[in-house]
Amino acid sequence: MSRERLTITLKDEILKALDSQIDGQKLRNRSHAIEYYLSKSLMAKAAKVLILAGGKAVYFESEKKKLPKAMVKVAGKPLLEQVLLKLKRFKFTEVWISVGEGGEIIKKHFEDGSDLGLNINYLDQPAKCKGTAEALLQAKDAVGSGSFLLLYGDVLSDIDYSDLLEYHRSQRGEICTMALTVAETVSMWGLAQLNGSRIVSFEEKPKIPRTFSRLVNAGIYAMEPEIFKYIKKDEAKLESGIFPRLAEEGKLYGYPFKGLWLDISNSAAYKQALSQVKNLSNL
Repeated sequence: MSRERLTITLKDEILKALDSQIDGQKLRNRSHAIEYYLSKSLMAKAAKVLILAGGKAVYFESEKKKLPKAMVKVAGKPLLEQVLLKLKRFKFTEVWISVGEGGEIIKKHFEDGSDLGLNINYLDQPAKCKGTAEALLQAKDAVGSGSFLLLYGDVLSDIDYSDLLEYHRSQRGEICTMALTVAETVSMWGLAQLNGSRIVSFEEKPKIPRTFSRLVNAGIYAMEPEIFKYIKKDEAKLESGIFPRLAEEGKLYGYPFKGLWLDISNSAAYKQALSQVKNLSNL
């Protein structure tokens, strides 16, 4: 992303307000802060969203049947519907959903998305899709030539999608910005070591972590199309190959956030998630 050097004059009160927001991590300095807030104010929120909702269907006791994980109910609505409604509130309306086993259930429920005020299209993952990298590569033409969001369909959080995207756009040399949350047990997720705004090390589900970090991959990303240059045809998962490589090259950024984060990876995780949520009115 090219940049041009400018000289500007600002009122003292604006500079004081700006300086109060600089923390050395999310906003590194005045130049970075100005670019971030200008981008957030002026850049159109026209980025496309890709949701990976493939994988094997799971039997949920509460539903008495096998379902795609994205379709299990949380607070009275399918998890994926909660995510889509949240995207609509942040004005992300162009959505692609990558589906696998049980994909017809998702298509039938949401159709073209018009009932939710969205434009939804679908990609059918191959029967033997190896993982997230292959599913993302399949969507190369769909996401277009600009920044896009990538979401895992079995994750629900109260993250600010717009802020994530603008934070990502404000970085230098960015290819991917990974949302990060805190977990006590890190062996279940990808573990990130953060230095400033950059992720300098990424380990997928480490049994013996190489770092004391408790920041884990939240399954929510902002990306540039350059990500596709890193995915080989036989690549399976982003977590095991692509992310460690980006971290080594200094092109993987971290976006830590606080608040609700639910990972519905299996029936047991679903039960635990329900115990954390009384209502989702704040999402």
